[in-house]
Amino acid sequence: MTGTVHIVGGGLAGLSAALELAEAGRRVALYEGGPACGGRARSYEDRQLGARIDNGNHLLLSANETVFRYLDRIGARDTLVGPGAPIFPFMDLAADLRWTLSLSEGLLPLWMFSQKRRVPGMKLSELGGLLRMMRAGPDRTVADCLGRGALADRLMTPLTISVLNTRPEVGSAALMGAVMRESLAKGGAACIPFFPAIGLSESLIDPAVARLQRLGVTIRTGCRVAGLEPAGTRVGRLMLPEGPLVLEPADSVILAVPAQSAPGVAAAVLPDLSAPTEFESILNLHYRADVEGRLTGDIARARFAGLVGGIAEWVFIKPGIVSVTVSAANHLSERSSDELAAIVWREIRTLLAPSLTGEALPDAPPAHRVVREKRATFAATPAQERLRPQSRTRIANLALAGDWTATGLPATIEGAMRSGLAAAREVLLGPASGLAAAH
Repeated sequence: MTGTVHIVGGGLAGLSAALELAEAGRRVALYEGGPACGGRARSYEDRQLGARIDNGNHLLLSANETVFRYLDRIGARDTLVGPGAPIFPFMDLAADLRWTLSLSEGLLPLWMFSQKRRVPGMKLSELGGLLRMMRAGPDRTVADCLGRGALADRLMTPLTISVLNTRPEVGSAALMGAVMRESLAKGGAACIPFFPAIGLSESLIDPAVARLQRLGVTIRTGCRVAGLEPAGTRVGRLMLPEGPLVLEPADSVILAVPAQSAPGVAAAVLPDLSAPTEFESILNLHYRADVEGRLTGDIARARFAGLVGGIAEWVFIKPGIVSVTVSAANHLSERSSDELAAIVWREIRTLLAPSLTGEALPDAPPAHRVVREKRATFAATPAQERLRPQSRTRIANLALAGDWTATGLPATIEGAMRSGLAAAREVLLGPASGLAAAH
C-alpha cells in the first residue's frame, strides 16, 4: 500500500512535484510556511499603490517546455501575454539608441545578417563568443567566453544578469550556455517571450492550488516545518508547529524549501547536505502609472523592454502599473529606496518618451513600491554550481527539490519545476530506483 508524500515547501518546485504525484494517484500533503503558496513567484495586494503587484517580474520563453506543460495541466496557458513573436525591444540609455532584436523563427539565424534586426554595432565575429559559451566547461565564466563588443554590451550582459542573477564576470558560462542551447540555438520559435497578464499568482499559483485541491491534496499554509527527524535510515517525523507528525512506513518526503533553509531543516537526517551558500538579490520597483493604452511601437506590442546603461534592466508594462526588475542587485543594497526610485523613474521617462506615449510622464515619481529580494537566488558561479545536490539522497524516503538543486539550469522557473518533477519521479520509482543510494 502506498503511503502519503509529504512535500515541505509550496513554491513552484513543491507545487510541480505535488501536481505530478497527485495526477499519478498518490496521496499528497503539502506544507508551506508562509501565508500563501508561491515562494518568489506570487502576487499580493499593495494598499499603498491600490493595485495588485508581483513580488518580482519573470519573463518566460516558449522554450520553457516544463512551464507550459504545467500551465496546460492547471488550465492557465491563456493567462499569459506577449508579442507572439521573438522580438525584444531595447534602449541604450547612454547612447540614446533604440532597437528591437527580431529573431528568425526558423533554425537558420537570418536575423544575424540584418542590421535592422540585430544588435546595433554588432560584428559577426562576436558570435564566436556564443559558441564558446555553449561548449564551456564547468570552471569558465561568461566573461571568459565573450569578447568585447556591442553583442556583449547590449545583449549578452543584460541577458546573463537576468538569467543567472549574477554578473558575467563571475557567472557560470556552463549554466548560461545550457540556457542558450535550449533557446537561441533552437531558433526564434523557442524564444517567444511571455509574462502573466495579471500576476504571477493568477497564472502560476492560484490555478495550481485549485487543481491540487480538486485532486484531494491537503495544503497547509502558515505551517512551517522546523525539521525532519530520523527513524533508522528513514525520515520518521516532521516537526510541525503543533508538534511532531509521525510518518507511516510507506510515507515519503520531498524537501522543497529554499537553499538557505534546507540544510537546517534536514540537519538531523542529512547533516552533510551540500547546498549553495552565496546569494544574489533582485530589486523590483513598481510605479502606479497607466501607460499601457497610450503606447505605440514595438514596446506596445511586446509590453516590456530591456534597458542598457542605467540601473533599470527590464521594464514591464501592466494595467495601471509599470514594473522594473534589476537583477544581481547586491551592489545596490546600501542605496536608499527613495534614491533608487527617483533614478529608475528618470530612466522610465526616457524609455517611454512622448513619441511613444503621446505626452511626457510626470517629472516626479508617482506612487511606488520598492521590493528587495535580498537572497533571491544562489549566486550562479562555478564554485556555487559545484555545491548543488542531486534530487536523490541517501535517505530512503527523502528527495530534494528546488531551483538550487542540480537541474543543469540556473535558478529559473523552468529549473524549479524540473526539480519538482525529478523529486516526484524518485518517489514514484521508490527505493528500487536507487533513492537510497549514497550521494
